[in-house]
Amino acid sequence: MKTAIAAFAAIAFAGTAAAAPEVGKPAPAFTAQTAAGKTVSLKDFAGKTVVLEWTNSGCPFVKKHYDSGNMQKLQADAKAKGVVWLTVNSSAPGKQGHVDGARAAKEMKDWKFQPTAYLLDPAGKIGKAYDARATPHMYVIDGKGVLRYAGAIDDKPTANPADIESAKNYVTAALGDVAAGRAVASPVTRAYGCSVKYPDA
Repeated sequence: MKTAIAAFAAIAFAGTAAAAPEVGKPAPAFTAQTAAGKTVSLKDFAGKTVVLEWTNSGCPFVKKHYDSGNMQKLQADAKAKGVVWLTVNSSAPGKQGHVDGARAAKEMKDWKFQPTAYLLDPAGKIGKAYDARATPHMYVIDGKGVLRYAGAIDDKPTANPADIESAKNYVTAALGDVAAGRAVASPVTRAYGCSVKYPDA
């Protein structure tokens, strides 16, 4: 099992063709369909802090945070503070973690997802625009549309839920800094997890 997880972690950092968006610069614009069939765009949330979370229900690193309830708590806590939380699935058809609207809705119900919306990105357009490489890969965008954080969910790159309690959560810290009007203390970290299952991956 440890060997398999190590392999998952290793491939998460394989290079992609897209250039990474720059923290401190405007976040890449996007439009996507939600699991509920609605069309949303990043510009719809102007003036609000936005979190982007890449997901794949077949990934043990994602399961770490959902099976423990950690991700759902982060989502609910952020939303209670007025933050928009968008869960993004960039797994292509036929690849691990791919979902259509019905499957995504079932995942949300079964795992008690708490995002503002679950975005479907089967062609990988949003994922490549953000150079999302891992599940989970996390981003924080401030109310002015500026990318303020990109990287890991926390500083414990394992699939073990027991590590959550002692971990430093980079997303929570970044949201706190943004809310306080401070520069994000750790604006870029190395995301860990399974590789995003793009069509050409």
